[in-house]
Amino acid sequence: MSTIGLSTYAFFWQLSDRVPDPLDLHQVLERTAALDVAVFQICDYAPLEAMTDRELRAVRATAGSLGIGLELGTRGIRPEHLGRFLHIAGILGSPLVRTMSKLPGHSPTVAEAGQLLGGVLPDFGAAGVKIAVETYEQVPTADVLEVIRRVGSAHLRVCSDPANTVAALEMPREVIDAVAPYVLNMHIKDFAFRRKEGWVGFTYSGAPLGEGLLDYDYMVRKLQPGERNINQIIEHWLPWQDSGEETVRLENQWTRQSLDFLRSK
Repeated sequence: MSTIGLSTYAFFWQLSDRVPDPLDLHQVLERTAALDVAVFQICDYAPLEAMTDRELRAVRATAGSLGIGLELGTRGIRPEHLGRFLHIAGILGSPLVRTMSKLPGHSPTVAEAGQLLGGVLPDFGAAGVKIAVETYEQVPTADVLEVIRRVGSAHLRVCSDPANTVAALEMPREVIDAVAPYVLNMHIKDFAFRRKEGWVGFTYSGAPLGEGLLDYDYMVRKLQPGERNINQIIEHWLPWQDSGEETVRLENQWTRQSLDFLRSK
């Protein structure tokens, strides 16, 4: 069974200091529950890493009281960093840690990435937590898959996001086909190109789910989230609007539209 979830990226602007009264994780979890959503992925949320164990337990307690399961996402594959997030995953009860292998100042080769990830997987396996490496434009999908095949562990899989790879001129269908056997987690966001003013170039950014270029039906046929128990986590690439009020209004509208779209399927 596939569960529909929300990510911190569905509340990107509402969690940021661009708005007058940013939400905290507890408020976001309450809003997630109000939308009748049972999974929330805390992904690339900078304050999380600095939280004390007591603060992390409080987040889990809030999620538990609302009937929400938590997932976790970060960036980077250095052992000490992944070890910290394995600890956080244990407190939050997350069954996975989504990550990306390349960071500013750290661009491991396929061999190096395989060695680093292979070195931490025994601890992850012992804790019952899996690592999901996301597809994105800074690392060729073929390299992501080569690392996974080299390591050869059921605890190392893919977080599929075909929107990201377009920036590297990797076509979404080709990426979906390639990663299909290895997918553990799905990020769901739509995307589109729009002409810039004066018709000079394009902007590549988000679109309301169902209105952009994401071939959702094809993706689901290939990845089979329902049959394979792959959670579908909603994100947005919503550009800042003319005001914080309008940005927040549209962010919430996109979330409701995404939920309606996925639930209709």
